[in-house]
Amino acid sequence: MRIRLDEELYKLNEELIEMGSLVKERISRAIRALIEQDVDEAKKIMAADGDVDDMEKEIERSCLRVILQQQPVARDLRFVSAILKIITDLERIGDHASDISEFTVYLAGKPFIKKLEHIPQMAELTMIMLTESIEAFVTRDLALAKKVIADDDAVDDLFVLIKNELINLINESAGNGDQALDLMMITKYLERIGDHATNVAEWVVFSITGTHKDSQIM
Repeated sequence: MRIRLDEELYKLNEELIEMGSLVKERISRAIRALIEQDVDEAKKIMAADGDVDDMEKEIERSCLRVILQQQPVARDLRFVSAILKIITDLERIGDHASDISEFTVYLAGKPFIKKLEHIPQMAELTMIMLTESIEAFVTRDLALAKKVIADDDAVDDLFVLIKNELINLINESAGNGDQALDLMMITKYLERIGDHATNVAEWVVFSITGTHKDSQIM
């Protein structure tokens, strides 16, 4: 029984890593398409959004099968429960990559009102957070999970910086308004991706300690 459970948990680990890699790739491609104003690539990202949804459903089914057939307890149950929460955040990250791609299509063919320097920085930070949160889960690294949670402040700081830059551009010229608002939404999606990566890290903490946001659950 224990051997079978360990095999199932290992498989879940591998599936989670695969889903994390997929959504990270989507973020990277979405930002690259934005910078290069690559409409075809943006449309491909939007069309493939169902792949992430399908992966979420498959992992969810695997988790429920483990709970019903193997009846895990204590640490193992926390592990499976955390995966069920984490895949929800990963699915939302995938959605935001598609959301960013939609704006890429809207913005196509028009020069940007500002150099996109901080948006790629913000995206890179969120991808690092996502990578490290998944790594923390796989390696059960509590310190790394807490680092990810702390790193969200840097993403928030960039969000405020970009927001203020865009507000200044609107104040300089009302003609900048439409694109500034579109870029603001893209920035907001990146900020939300950072929040979801933080959520993943918080569920990593739970899987290790049984505590979620200072509340003892299991």
